[in-house]
Amino acid sequence: MKCVDDYRLRLGSHELVPIVVGGMGVDISTSALALEIARLGGIGHISDAMVHTVTDRRYRTHYVKDRLKKYKFNVDNLHDKSAAQFDLGLLAEATHLHVGKTMEAKRGPGLVFVNCMEKLTMNNPRETLRVRLCTAMDAGIDGITLAAGLHLGSFALIQDHPRFRDVKLGIIVSSLRALQLFLKKNARSGRLPDYIVVEGPLAGGHLGFAADWAKYDLVTILAEIRDWLRAEHLDIPLIPAGGIFTGGNAAGFLEQGAAAVQVATRFTVTRECGLPDEVKQAYFRATEDQIEVNNISPTGYPMRMLKSCPAVGSAVRPNCEAFGYLLDGSGHCQYAEAWERERSGLAEGQKVKVWDKTCLCTHMRNFDCWTCGHYTWRLKETSLQDADGNYHLLSAEHVFHDYQYSTGGKIELPVAG
Repeated sequence: MKCVDDYRLRLGSHELVPIVVGGMGVDISTSALALEIARLGGIGHISDAMVHTVTDRRYRTHYVKDRLKKYKFNVDNLHDKSAAQFDLGLLAEATHLHVGKTMEAKRGPGLVFVNCMEKLTMNNPRETLRVRLCTAMDAGIDGITLAAGLHLGSFALIQDHPRFRDVKLGIIVSSLRALQLFLKKNARSGRLPDYIVVEGPLAGGHLGFAADWAKYDLVTILAEIRDWLRAEHLDIPLIPAGGIFTGGNAAGFLEQGAAAVQVATRFTVTRECGLPDEVKQAYFRATEDQIEVNNISPTGYPMRMLKSCPAVGSAVRPNCEAFGYLLDGSGHCQYAEAWERERSGLAEGQKVKVWDKTCLCTHMRNFDCWTCGHYTWRLKETSLQDADGNYHLLSAEHVFHDYQYSTGGKIELPVAG
């Protein structure tokens, strides 16, 4: 019976263990986690989501505080946040700090990529995306995974960058149609993506599906894309993602022709992950019926999360002047509009409650939005429980090696004590 270690992922001159750890945003996939995966010979992701918050936390900068001070005059203007623009120079500075410090610390044969979400529109979608992409390349990132959007114009934004043909560029898609649109719109760049992450409906966080997500499955989507690429004589590595919980699951995809697998859920309960320990314990204790797919994200995408997380039903005042990462090009956010709608119908002194949307920026920043993969309820199978009810946190190395060497449905538990 084969295991993941019987295969290798080849990207250009690199030969890698075919394990990619996804880029969970707002410092859940920390630099420490990505660096450990690279040390072990795989690909680790960091994320540039809310990069100012991440650098404030990690490097004691004051980007968020200074931005709030600058735009405090606009806090009560809930109808128009267009004035709260991001300073592109400071965005580049924060991105370079986050990516650059990570790359300076990289050791081992693996690679470090950055996950870049198109849906972080930041009140100026095109230019902020250009700065994020170009600065990551300036700072030495090994690769960029284009996520949370079709990215139909992303290659055009960076095709004049000196590293455009050097850095590894990939796209996350959830359908053949999405991939076809991406390839067609970016054809003028004269460059194909170096890899394609095919994300199925059991993935964590934002999903590339509508409310009927349960009708789809990763195996079928992957096969459809694989067959189309072969018919078009396109040799692009495919990396399935979403619901790959064991090394045996992963090896099965590799045996069917996948180049690697992307995983994340099992790394949320590692010591290197950025989630607070009490949140990791909530993930361990989760049951299957506590996981839902809802539509409370202001991005418009369905989102998988724990029902019990503090972001559900919370009605914090919109923090667009401090954050504002989801403001569209006209200065609007679906949560801010929902909050104002609910406030306008209340008598004086009544508390605002918003159930249909959440302030994603605030709650992600505070680790209160517990997005998760479908199989989060199985995490308790991967660890040991103490007498007080808490589970042992795992090392990223332990989880990585379990994926790399285990067979069938086996899961290697940590050593007691």
